[in-house]
Amino acid sequence: MLSVLESINRGLSEAMSADSRVIILGEDILDPYGGAFKVTKGLSTQFPERVITTPISEAGITGLAIGMAMRGLRPVVEIMFGDFLTLTADQIINHASKFRWMYNEKVRVPLLIRTPMGARRGYGPTHSQTLESLFIGIPGLRVLAPSALGDAGNLLRDTILSTEDPVLFVENKLLYLLKKHEGWDEFDISEPNRPGERIAVIRGAPQATLTITAYGYMSEIARQAVIRLAYEYEVFAELVIIEELAPVNITTILNSLSRTHKLLTIEEGTLTLGWGTEIITRAVETLGQRLNSAHRLAANETPIPASKPLEDAALPGVEKIIETACKIMDK
Repeated sequence: MLSVLESINRGLSEAMSADSRVIILGEDILDPYGGAFKVTKGLSTQFPERVITTPISEAGITGLAIGMAMRGLRPVVEIMFGDFLTLTADQIINHASKFRWMYNEKVRVPLLIRTPMGARRGYGPTHSQTLESLFIGIPGLRVLAPSALGDAGNLLRDTILSTEDPVLFVENKLLYLLKKHEGWDEFDISEPNRPGERIAVIRGAPQATLTITAYGYMSEIARQAVIRLAYEYEVFAELVIIEELAPVNITTILNSLSRTHKLLTIEEGTLTLGWGTEIITRAVETLGQRLNSAHRLAANETPIPASKPLEDAALPGVEKIIETACKIMDK
């Protein structure tokens, strides 16, 4: 079984094999190095003219790729660390996502930007952030975050080949090491309602009374918590895994809430104005008093420490999920 990293590498290779317009740009992505996290390893050997190493200039890389996309290519940009997306914000928000409308549908920007995000590796405040919430709510920009429950490589390949508008593809660093479906054997998993959206329930468990929703690596942390909640505390939850963060759609979450009426959102980004805030707001607007309880769990609103004990304390983990879920069910 492939790891998520290997699956993404395979997805890039398959996209490049399927369409000669697919070009990869990024820093230090050529063999033998193959990128900071080795996601592009082997690709410059396989496609020597279509894997382009660049200077350290995230804004320049993204601007160049936008021009390529407008001229008919399908560029894939690797931003070495998701923290550096801040350097691309003007290009993404004010240009790539707007050109379709500004030029009256005469141009499209089939650009995909993929980047590792997240903490738990001791990289400190400027290499450990979870910033995708900054890009949710930008008209014209799609935001995806694969999980180990889906097939990250297939999602990436299909998106590269089909998109006509810019996409941000967020890859959690710890997700890279997981195998597809690793740890999910004791769950019944629904067919995806939309790209990547699934409901996971422990096989044979009683009717769930809590909906937990998460994305990226937090879906793995939530999986561990759901198992312990069931076996140690007799709290049974439906776990809704989301892979498309924007445009926001909560249909699958609402399907689960029609049975449980209680919601817990989990994310590695900070609490204020995060992904969970939007999910709960939309759930309240739709369900009103039929939603009995809604809570958010997220990182502390501090920079991410480099010290492992402090880093662990700043981030939502299994114990925090269990504690919060039990408090919800006690109400």
